[in-house]
Amino acid sequence: MKRKLFAFDIDGTLLDDNKQPLDSTLEALEKLREAGHLVTIATGRSRFHAKEVIRDLGFTNYILCNGAAAFLDHQQIYKNLLDREELENFVDEAQQLAIDTAFISMDEAKRSSSIHVDIMDEAMKSFGAVLPELDQFFVEDQDVYQALAFYNNQYEGFFDKKYSKLRFVRWHENCVDVVPKDGSKAATILNVADRLGISRSDVIAFGDGQNDREMLRESGLGIAMGNAAPEVQAEANYVTDSNVKDGIWNALKKLDLI
Repeated sequence: MKRKLFAFDIDGTLLDDNKQPLDSTLEALEKLREAGHLVTIATGRSRFHAKEVIRDLGFTNYILCNGAAAFLDHQQIYKNLLDREELENFVDEAQQLAIDTAFISMDEAKRSSSIHVDIMDEAMKSFGAVLPELDQFFVEDQDVYQALAFYNNQYEGFFDKKYSKLRFVRWHENCVDVVPKDGSKAATILNVADRLGISRSDVIAFGDGQNDREMLRESGLGIAMGNAAPEVQAEANYVTDSNVKDGIWNALKKLDLI
């Protein structure tokens, strides 16, 4: 079989609702690797928040922070940092609006405020993380790949036109990822594929979240999980079963990919 690139979201895709991989998912990953395919994570998480999944599921390739960083064989091959000046301007405005923000480097997360600690804590716990420690000066001397802004749909679209170098991608009812305008999981997946001489038609992506829509649409084959929202499923070429009903295994088998 021709070598392909398989990209998997973590939460709601590789992991079930208890934040554990199904046995069928582990077997599917093993079969793909044995066949010589490039298998990678494509997640909104940083390396710090993805390290247990990377270790426990045997990943050596991973695309992190919604595409802001990429690693092959544990070596970083791509980075796309947030524009520092524009980020600082956004954080200043957010604080004036009583919106908390946090910053994500490759291996750390720090928050810049403590306005609504309960909201931040609940959002972080939704994917098994903890509330970042307070450090108002973290952004000044760190490479920032991604930021978090803790607001609900009251401010949906409010910042988009104001900050031309930033993009706001919702992943929780009370939080959005702040990423480089030109960055996405899709763009970085295709960048990695091009480096390896893998055509777009041989790129296969699995996802379930709002931040997976582009990679489902732009990949050669986008596969949405059955637990994905309708608007996410609409971007995919194929909709499989849910993350608790062997969705990854069933899709790969039905499509003769394993």
